[in-house]
Amino acid sequence: MPEKLANPAPLGLACFALTTFLLSALNAELAPKELAAPIVSCALVYGGAVQIMAGMWDIKAGSTFGGIAFSSYGGFWLSFGLIRLLEFLGIWTVSPTALGVFLLGWTLFTFYLLVGTFRLNWALVSTFALLLLTFVFLDIGHLAGISTANVVGGYVGILCALNAWYVSAAVLLNELFGRDVLPVGHIKR
Repeated sequence: MPEKLANPAPLGLACFALTTFLLSALNAELAPKELAAPIVSCALVYGGAVQIMAGMWDIKAGSTFGGIAFSSYGGFWLSFGLIRLLEFLGIWTVSPTALGVFLLGWTLFTFYLLVGTFRLNWALVSTFALLLLTFVFLDIGHLAGISTANVVGGYVGILCALNAWYVSAAVLLNELFGRDVLPVGHIKR
């Protein structure tokens, strides 16, 4: 009998949502700067390592999209956390432009994943559309030096995190109850 695998998507989405929420609250200037330490910790462990594990489990479960998304954004969070940790330790300083180029690469990656969500469901479409907008505002903020864009990106990022938590809850609860408790808007093919 083949081994039944649990669905790792709710975990990967929850990892992404919490870490995105924390950083976005800081970017939106809704949280004190002291939140930076918990953000780095969360980025390295929950958003990074745990999300990468969810991605690998999603690949084993047969989801190429989920595996790539979770593993890649887990890598994003590990990289971001490491950048901030090394800055804190005084090992190097990252300019806003350098961070902007880093973010721009993730914007491009997010764009093609957004295209892929149009084969999945509307809840994921909205999550990735909000993430793309978040990155665009952060790109503008860092590359053009417009700090208001970073704040707007923070607010959009909070919406993205809330959306991702919804999708996480929907996948988990719909599976547990065997019906659509929280609709995700399945796309007809």
